[in-house]
Amino acid sequence: MNIKSITYAVTLAIGVLFFSTSYADPVWIDVRSLPENKIDSIKGDIRITHTDIVAEISKIYPDKNTEIRLYCRSGGRAGKALLALKKAGYNNVQNVGGIDDARKVRN
Repeated sequence: MNIKSITYAVTLAIGVLFFSTSYADPVWIDVRSLPENKIDSIKGDIRITHTDIVAEISKIYPDKNTEIRLYCRSGGRAGKALLALKKAGYNNVQNVGGIDDARKVRN
């Protein structure tokens, strides 16, 4: 391989890495209970109870810079989940409030 090919490969790899981390959609997480989620949910969102949030998120999204959006019924449990994730080192987490707020933010 010549230097031009190596430079191109490195530039391409950096570009792909930048694009995949900078422009990824946020991960939306419903921290309500399963019965609440069965009554009303947002299609495509992940459901993890606030008490299990750190253990489950660290398995699915080990990158501490992952953009995470949390919601519950009114924002209380999402706030607890946010604090737990921040304590675990996640730094791009937001409490959106309740499920209705999560719908409004997206529209």
